[in-house]
Amino acid sequence: MNLPEVQNAISEKKICVLIPTYNNEKTLKRVIDGVLDYTENIIVVNDGSTDSTKEILSQYSQISLISLPENKGKGNGLKIGFRKAKELDHNYAITIDSDGQHYPNDIPVFVEALLNENEDVLLIGNRNMSQDGIPKKSSFGNRFSNFWFWFETGIKLEDTQSGYRLYPLHKIPKKYFTPKFEFEIEIIVRTAWRHVPVKNVSIKVLYDPAERVSHFRPFKDFTRISILNTILVTITLLYIIPRNFVNNFKKKSFKRFLKEDVLESDGSNRTKSFSIALGVFIGFSPFWGFHTLLTISLAVLFKLNKVLAFVASNVSLPPFIPFIIAAALFLGSPFVQSESNILSEELNFELVKNNLLQYIIGSLILATTMSVISGIATFLFLNKVSPEK
Repeated sequence: MNLPEVQNAISEKKICVLIPTYNNEKTLKRVIDGVLDYTENIIVVNDGSTDSTKEILSQYSQISLISLPENKGKGNGLKIGFRKAKELDHNYAITIDSDGQHYPNDIPVFVEALLNENEDVLLIGNRNMSQDGIPKKSSFGNRFSNFWFWFETGIKLEDTQSGYRLYPLHKIPKKYFTPKFEFEIEIIVRTAWRHVPVKNVSIKVLYDPAERVSHFRPFKDFTRISILNTILVTITLLYIIPRNFVNNFKKKSFKRFLKEDVLESDGSNRTKSFSIALGVFIGFSPFWGFHTLLTISLAVLFKLNKVLAFVASNVSLPPFIPFIIAAALFLGSPFVQSESNILSEELNFELVKNNLLQYIIGSLILATTMSVISGIATFLFLNKVSPEK
């Protein structure tokens, strides 16, 4: 796209550029001047800077400026900037860091990618973290973040930590829990949960130690990010995955669901069979209260089909639990000396408590047996209806 086309698209799509800044006096002017080549729809959030940032910003009367009295964190600055952008009737905001690592002449990359989409999308700049000059700690942190984003959303990206992004302002959440660096993880995960596509676009990146000022605090911020991911993973396992499964099932007939989500889902027949077997094993196992967590975690670890494993783990539905417990106690009885006659006593929690070892052994025998049977049956069924070469 040439310059006039980019400028027209920015105007028509109501795109602004949001620049949060904190003590980046060496690079701030260069970033703003570069953005002005494309648009004057610029919002700068001065997050309590104590250097010459205030004097630099006073030179630009055409931009919207928000000055905060003290530093509250990048996430807080972005939230305030998003709110201001919506007040100014913008539909999209391109965020660019003020530390000089992003090139303003990559703005057309985001604009063109947005024009090529038929729906609102959240775009994240892919910085190619394998290139020379990228700090190893940044590369590792990005891979770490990419993994958890995939686990929490099912979306595979090459870069989830870049601050160079395009946000659909009316599709992102309105309230957030985090105020600092981890905010940029929270917003993309929760936006993806709202069924908004999140994609990468290729951009350039510059790491100049002489100019770049990083405010990332390795121990504190990594700890905050880890706590956030723990919360997001818990929500994913306990709510998002079951919600998506139920919604997907509701939208389709059983025949269509079976065809699209089971027979034509990712993985070979062997992978699908192992997924079913894993789910059944966990479903019959004595790990009550942790079935979903164990199923999804092990499915991810062994690269199995999470949907099939989750469905199969629900074999222990409430109406079947008494029968499962009775079967486990019966199967465990030959291995444990017990004075209780399981078949003649009332089945209740006290009985299980008094024969806990017997129940655990029997549960593992039952889980293993049913897992093998279901895995083999699934493999034979799939090979019959959808044979593989």
